[in-house]
Amino acid sequence: MHQLSGHDAGVLWSDTTHANANVSLLHIYDQSTAPDGKVRFKSILAHIAGRLDRAPMFRQKLLRVPLDLDRPYWVEDDQFDLEYHVRHIALPKPGDWRQFCIQASRIHARPLDLNRPLWEIYVIEGLDSFLDLPEGSFALLVKTHLAAVGVAHVGELTPLLHDTSATPPAPPPPAPWFAEPPPSRMAVTLRGALRTLRSPSRWSRPVAHVMPSVLGLVRGHLLADAANVTRFNSVVSPHRVFDTRRFLVSEFDEIRALVPGATLDDAVLAVCGGALRLYLDAQVELPEHSLVANAPRALPAGSAIHLRDRTWLRVALGTDLADPVQRLASIQAQTSAPPVPKGRRGRAPVPPLAHCTLTPLPGPAGPQYLCGARMTYQSTILPIADGMGLVFALTVYDGRVVLSPTSCRELMPDPEVFAQALRDSFQELLALARAAATTSASQAPRSRAPRPARTATAAPKRAPRPRPPSDKPPRPARPD
Repeated sequence: MHQLSGHDAGVLWSDTTHANANVSLLHIYDQSTAPDGKVRFKSILAHIAGRLDRAPMFRQKLLRVPLDLDRPYWVEDDQFDLEYHVRHIALPKPGDWRQFCIQASRIHARPLDLNRPLWEIYVIEGLDSFLDLPEGSFALLVKTHLAAVGVAHVGELTPLLHDTSATPPAPPPPAPWFAEPPPSRMAVTLRGALRTLRSPSRWSRPVAHVMPSVLGLVRGHLLADAANVTRFNSVVSPHRVFDTRRFLVSEFDEIRALVPGATLDDAVLAVCGGALRLYLDAQVELPEHSLVANAPRALPAGSAIHLRDRTWLRVALGTDLADPVQRLASIQAQTSAPPVPKGRRGRAPVPPLAHCTLTPLPGPAGPQYLCGARMTYQSTILPIADGMGLVFALTVYDGRVVLSPTSCRELMPDPEVFAQALRDSFQELLALARAAATTSASQAPRSRAPRPARTATAAPKRAPRPRPPSDKPPRPARPD
């Protein structure tokens, strides 16, 4: 038994009836690499059962203190039922991408049962009309809560459930597991009351940690120009929408070359800014000033800093700029700039109003397999909240960049239109990058072929030509 941290408890307590902190991982697999070219549900069930001992969260549930006198505890679930958490469903015909996104959004939006371990896995079949997927592909949706797995650790669930080879060695038999009995409600109530009486100031620590962000958000809303508030800064509904677009990493490398020093995150932010400009302009809702995104600060080349240790900042997306290259250059200048020093009395400047968030999630370094089936796709559905109704998840896997926007049905009734705006914004930047590369290649100076070196062999001397006889008389001798 261990207690939730102040941050995790705050995430749990912030859940409402229309906005929760669920996060869902989506994986799609090609069955042709599996033994006999088929993966059965019972094989997946047995595979997951053999991995339960790799993370305590799989068998731990919440024990809330009565009257919330103290933070909840993680205790082992003595009624753990694997078949409750792992479920098998199929898409209705024709089983296209739009139906898949709708089904995944509905599963993601449903709150988790707080009386059980905070995770669910859905095996989804019937992906019959996906144009770029092999026949017989299936999906795995892994849903959990940010109180159980922080956003910086969400990507660790993928290698936890997968193998790096289609034929991994046989795992050892799972160790026997017996749940420890949880403490009585009276015991945790008395303990929470005593801790509160002994150190009432401990409640000020999580409040002091959260209040600067809350006050900054409130001040940003109060001081922001009303004309710069978009539909994504309003109250969200309980209905989620999700879509995704995939791009090649090599193509994003071409876009980065437009601005020296630009990173992958910079290029993705430029694509998002262009998509928001296209989408809101079509709705006649484009603000005069640039929209702003929450994004992590750029890392130096070769850095291995974890997501949880990266600093975040507000980045103007350049939606007021018509030139995509200027937009990328403006973003690169902001993310690479040093932190702004605090003002008088140690107070940080008021942050601008943010309209969306970009969250890069670390993906696996190499190919991943589930029961021999190769994973061909990975994306993430992130939570949204009131005032922040648009979140982008960025994942990189198998040489592809996957950009996945999440919103709600009332704020974005046409997610496929917004996804197409992402594609159009990307294609515009890629066309400019390739045109610039072609121009640079054509303007490069042509190098002439070097002349062959002369040999060291000396040329034969020519014989002196004989002079013709002269008709002039010889000159007389000069007198002394």
